[in-house]
Amino acid sequence: MPRMLSQAQVEQYRSEGFVCPIDALSVEEAAEFLARMEDLESREPDLWARSKIKPHLLMMWLNDLTRNSSILDAVEDLLGPDIMAWATGHFDKKPHDPSFVTWHQDGTYWGLSDPSVVTAWVALTPSNSENGCMRVIPGSHHHGQLPHRDTHDKDNLLSRGQDVEVNVDEAQAVDLELRPGQISLHHTMLIHGSKPNCSDTRRLGITIRYVAAHVRRTSGFRDSATLVRGTDKYRNFIAEPRPCRDFDPEAVEFYNGMVGESRRRKDAIAADHQNKQELLKATTML
Repeated sequence: MPRMLSQAQVEQYRSEGFVCPIDALSVEEAAEFLARMEDLESREPDLWARSKIKPHLLMMWLNDLTRNSSILDAVEDLLGPDIMAWATGHFDKKPHDPSFVTWHQDGTYWGLSDPSVVTAWVALTPSNSENGCMRVIPGSHHHGQLPHRDTHDKDNLLSRGQDVEVNVDEAQAVDLELRPGQISLHHTMLIHGSKPNCSDTRRLGITIRYVAAHVRRTSGFRDSATLVRGTDKYRNFIAEPRPCRDFDPEAVEFYNGMVGESRRRKDAIAADHQNKQELLKATTML
């Protein structure tokens, strides 16, 4: 029996690629995490510029969030009992922010062995159609990995501005609206994106990428993850240190090493994808 999700929600995830909304944190718990984040932002003006990749390695509040038992109960219903927190992210749209996210699949540049990966999108503020909530194309995860192109648009919140190179029927899109403390869970191959914030309210979400412990790296680059539930008998990732304080020097040193590996991995995978697409186009023209 599922620990937190209903059987219908588990089946929805399998068939449609997402579940939303899920009551994971109370409104008060979400407000506490937000307050801890804003306190750190006030002390570290360039906080997010310094910590774009795996920020849970540097910030205690975010490391705590990855270990939240309610979130993990829901993830366990989809991945099983042995869970690694592999990556985290910060998607913040201030009022009337033009930032957006193009239609894409998460796993394009990740270099992981299989799609036993679930993203928890944790709302710390209201997230709705007016302020640019996440939108998904139900069932699109069944198409497998699709080709993408990098746009590097300055207003795109994705690291490479990646955009899926297929025609997306936006009439099929579903808005994943959340109140503070609620989460959505989505499959790594699900096509999703978001529009700009056209409202007077902030839209802030934290992403936590959870992988089943058996998932391994395929890119040849070093990578790390944190065991947050169960056991890790596979040892496919370097174990991550838990910060003793924000920007713990030991954690910063470890973080810097992993950031360098992550950037090299993404560049190598992107170049490989580009070469394959150019070869395919050349072959088609023969």
